[in-house]
Amino acid sequence: MKIHEYQAKQLMAAKGISVPLGTVATTTEEAVAAVASLISESGNPVVVVKSQIHAGGRGKGRFEEHPDLGGVNVVTDGISGGVEAAEQKVRELANGMLGSTLVTIQTGEEGKKVNTLYIEQGIDIADELYLSVLLDRAQSRLIVMASTEGGVEIEKVAEETPDLILRETIDPAVGLAAFQAARLALGLGLSKDATKSFKRFVTALTQAAVEWDSDLIEINPLVVTADGEVMALDGKMAFDDNALFRHPDISAMRDESEEDPAELEAKESGLSYITLDGTIGCLVNGAGLAMATMDTIKHVGGEPANFLDVGGGADADQVAKAFRIITADPNVKGIFVNIFGGIMQCDVIATGIVEAVKEVGLEVPLVVRLEGTNVELGRQIIDESDLDVITAEDMKDGAQKIVELAS
Repeated sequence: MKIHEYQAKQLMAAKGISVPLGTVATTTEEAVAAVASLISESGNPVVVVKSQIHAGGRGKGRFEEHPDLGGVNVVTDGISGGVEAAEQKVRELANGMLGSTLVTIQTGEEGKKVNTLYIEQGIDIADELYLSVLLDRAQSRLIVMASTEGGVEIEKVAEETPDLILRETIDPAVGLAAFQAARLALGLGLSKDATKSFKRFVTALTQAAVEWDSDLIEINPLVVTADGEVMALDGKMAFDDNALFRHPDISAMRDESEEDPAELEAKESGLSYITLDGTIGCLVNGAGLAMATMDTIKHVGGEPANFLDVGGGADADQVAKAFRIITADPNVKGIFVNIFGGIMQCDVIATGIVEAVKEVGLEVPLVVRLEGTNVELGRQIIDESDLDVITAEDMKDGAQKIVELAS
C-alpha cells in the first residue's frame, strides 16, 4: 500500500524525524488559509504548493489543462509583496491544480487527477541528497541507500554512475549500527553539524521502517539546510499489505481513488491481481505458476496483460469474478487459463469459466490448459458447454497458441 507525501511526513514527524511545516488542502480556500500561518510560524515568506498523487516526478510533471503549471510550484511572491501577494499566487495555483490531471514520467500519458494539495514552508537549502530504506529481497533484509545526487531520478544515477550510491545492510537483530550511519555521512561528504543531524535522522528512520513494516521509504531530496539540519523535503512510502492488520492507523491512510479499480475489485474478492501493459490476459492458480506463465508468454513473443492468482481455495464464483475482471480490460486480446489442479480442482475452474463466459460473453480467443485433480471432469464441463475454447497440451503449447491467436 502506498500513501501520499503529506501522510508520510505526518508519520515521520510523529517519530521526531525532521520535516518542513505543512498543511493539507482539498479546496482553494484551505490552501490560501494555510499561507499566513506557515509564513508566520516559519519566518520564511516562501511557500511551496505540492500536488498529492501516488507517483513520482511531480516536480517535472505538467497539467494537461494548464501546461504552464508544474506538479510542484514554489511561491516567492511573499518576498516582495508580503503575505497577501503570496496568498493571491497560491489561490491562482490551487484553482489551476485542483481537479486537473497531472502527467509525470511515472503516471504515463493518462496522468492522475489531483484532489489534494500540500502547502509547505520554503526551506533555505544548502545541499540536496538522496536517502531510502527499502527491502532487499535478495538478502531478506532492509538496506539503506544514499547518494549525493539528490533531486534526480535514482534509477538514472544507478544506471549511469552506480558508484555514487552508498549501501548499508541493516542487521535485524541490532538495527543500523552507529558506525554504518557514520560511514554513510562520510560518504555523503557532510559537515560536522550535518553529520550529527544525519546520524540522528537515518537512525530514527530505519527504526521506524522496521516498526511500520515498510517495503520502501524514499526521501528525494533529503536536504541539508543552511544551518546544517538534515530534513525530509519529500517522502514516499509503501507498506507490506500482509502486515497492515498490525497498523490500523496506516491502513486508514489508504486512498482508493489512487488505486487501480480492477485491483481493488479483485482484492475485495480475495484474488491477487495486478494490471500490466500487455495483451494476453492470464488466469492462473498459484503465484509461482502465474509468474512462470507470464515468463512463458514473454518467451514466445507475447506480453502478459495481468498477474492473476485465484489461489488454491477459490470457488466457482471467484473464478467467474476473475474472468470478468480480465475481460473488462480493453487491452486484452486473448486469454490464457493455466490451471494445475491440486487443492484447486479443475472442475471448479471449468464451472467458473463457463458461468463467466455465459454472463459477459467471449469476444477474444480463449486457450485453456488444465492438469491435475478432476482434470477429465473439467475438460468435460468445457466440452459440453459449446464454448469456443482452444485446449492446450502444456504451458508452452498454450502460450504459443494464445499469442498466435491474439495477434
